[in-house]
Amino acid sequence: MGLALTTDLYELTMAASYLTRGMTEQATFSLFVRDLPPDRGFLVAAGLDDVLEVLTNFSFDDDDLTWLAGQGFDRPILDAFATLRFTGDVWAIPEGHVVLPNEPLLEVTAPLPQAQLVESIILNQITYRTALATKAARCRIAARGRASLVDFSLRRTHGIEAGLAAARAAAIAGFAGTSNADAARRLGIPAVGTMAHSYIEAFPTEREAFIAFATDFPARTAFLVDTYDTVTGVSTALEVAAALDLRGNLGVRIDSGDLLELSRQARRQLDAAGRPDVTIMVSGGLDEFDVERLLDERAPIDTFGVGTRIGVSADAPSLETVYKLVEYADRPTMKLSVGKQTRPGAKQVYRRDLLAGDVLAERSEPAPEGFVPLLVEVMRSGERTQPPESIAVAAERLSADLARLPESARRLHRPTVPEVHVSAGLDELTRRVAQTHR
Repeated sequence: MGLALTTDLYELTMAASYLTRGMTEQATFSLFVRDLPPDRGFLVAAGLDDVLEVLTNFSFDDDDLTWLAGQGFDRPILDAFATLRFTGDVWAIPEGHVVLPNEPLLEVTAPLPQAQLVESIILNQITYRTALATKAARCRIAARGRASLVDFSLRRTHGIEAGLAAARAAAIAGFAGTSNADAARRLGIPAVGTMAHSYIEAFPTEREAFIAFATDFPARTAFLVDTYDTVTGVSTALEVAAALDLRGNLGVRIDSGDLLELSRQARRQLDAAGRPDVTIMVSGGLDEFDVERLLDERAPIDTFGVGTRIGVSADAPSLETVYKLVEYADRPTMKLSVGKQTRPGAKQVYRRDLLAGDVLAERSEPAPEGFVPLLVEVMRSGERTQPPESIAVAAERLSADLARLPESARRLHRPTVPEVHVSAGLDELTRRVAQTHR
């Protein structure tokens, strides 16, 4: 499957028109986010590896061409599509970096029909994954190292591919593992899981269910204690742990009710029984706001299982990502629409310290003293310039950026977005091109 038909119809008609008119010179498109969603002080770049995989394999297969013929595309265009591959260059901000409004997450330079055709699928891959990675990073900020986080999102994500993307985004944000077994296998991250209420209900008593599970999985027993009554469930878990002499990786999970009070009660019961080693996990429709609230109220919770709200980035499920033509045939171009004006030319983002703000500049401009470029060449002439990065590398990059991010930008409520300064060179280019268009 060549993926080239994973696009909007107007991309195909525009590309066909370009090809008909011989408009195949180099074009540069810039992908960025205009404005951040409410309560977002930053974004986390993600999805780049998926984009490069798509571009590497970009083509039309025979079924695609047959369908296009039925849509009225003529034979010369179908022949051109049949041999079309992505042969362009990509500059991008590596995954895990904090990014700000109007900073290009990536820029594509390729023959105009190619650069146009890949718009929809690139936006699809970058937008969702960046939204998820940002949501996961906010959960990490809320935890502040006081508890671990686990991805429980698979059953509520919008599709299987989305479940994999959510697990990967969570891992970049520093989550300890995922309940998604396939994601754990494919991504090489820890698989984490306990049991469901149905397991408890399938046995005549809660005690029998706990004994069966602990017997079958003594090395990783976590008792789900809230099926009937949480306090009683914890007591039963302690009795079973004592009877079977369970040690090591042992915990209880609470999935409903007042998590603050129930976790406190559970901790008292566990400590009174001489089991400070038994950990407490909570789950059930949680996100960063719940994590922050519970930990600020000193809930004795060791692990949070976060699922639905992170898997769909519930409070900000979309980003205002755009993919705009900024140069064609060595001619800088821009959009002048009110409220949607863009800046022309290929660009670079220079960063010294997130506290001081980034500088958005022309790519050809030298870095200001003490600043380093964020966008790097990741594809040249349709070939990747470096092997795929590990999740650990992206996670380390995010850790470093979050540590440098102003506290005001990390706030979960009403954050202040760091300023992005525009270089004098880019400002002047914008003025000249706007004057020409007008």
